[in-house]
Amino acid sequence: MSGFINVFKRTEMKYLISEEQYKLLRIYLDTIAAVDSYGKTKINNIYFDTPDFYLIRTSLEKPLYKEKIRLRTYGKTDDKSNSFIEIKKKYDGVVYKRRVSGDYDSNYKYLLQKKTVSNAEENSQISKEIDYFKGMYRNLIPAMKICYDRVAMIGKEDASLRITFDSNITWTTDSFDLKDDKYGKPLLEEGWYMLEIKVTNAMPLELSRKLSELKIYPTSFSKYGRGYTRMLEEKRRRIANLNVVTVLREQPLITGVASRCGA
Repeated sequence: MSGFINVFKRTEMKYLISEEQYKLLRIYLDTIAAVDSYGKTKINNIYFDTPDFYLIRTSLEKPLYKEKIRLRTYGKTDDKSNSFIEIKKKYDGVVYKRRVSGDYDSNYKYLLQKKTVSNAEENSQISKEIDYFKGMYRNLIPAMKICYDRVAMIGKEDASLRITFDSNITWTTDSFDLKDDKYGKPLLEEGWYMLEIKVTNAMPLELSRKLSELKIYPTSFSKYGRGYTRMLEEKRRRIANLNVVTVLREQPLITGVASRCGA
């Protein structure tokens, strides 16, 4: 697809930063990087997983090798919108991403079926890898929708340097349709950003110094992983509340039985 890169190999470093840190860092970044031609963009993702969430459960165990698959669109989405099926792998700290493009409706249906990719890239090596992924993890289903707003910057002297700021990150399991442009539940507190710095080699020394000066430190953060954790927390709360309601409902019965027994 013209204008898009379909194969990536790079190191990605993640940081959670406040509004103040964002503003101060942008002053410096504007001297070494420029916002890309898309400006601020909404990114929409559906993460696919096995019914027992094997992929994300494995990922959260922080193995040497892990992988995931997702369907992504940019901006407002309809059936004919361009979309990407992406396989993202991480081995020993290095991220490998491979993807194919096609219209949203076709790609969505393909991920839910056992047939091969039916778009212009169906004979590509990457599409074969996606077919293999589907065969390896059978019965993939939509597991979580994650959307956010992104501002992406590219290095002025080194185009391989990519810096992204994600805000308004939300998750939901109530809808698995990217045509539904409603945001879900927030993953971060208001005013916070997820910063990612992506490099093919080493991070520029001056940038590293600026991060240290602003007390911006690396963190382990997966949007899908954080959403999955929140989902489990909600389920636990619902079960706990259900147990409390059950006890309260049974209390009059228990009291009545005790009275009849002369307690």
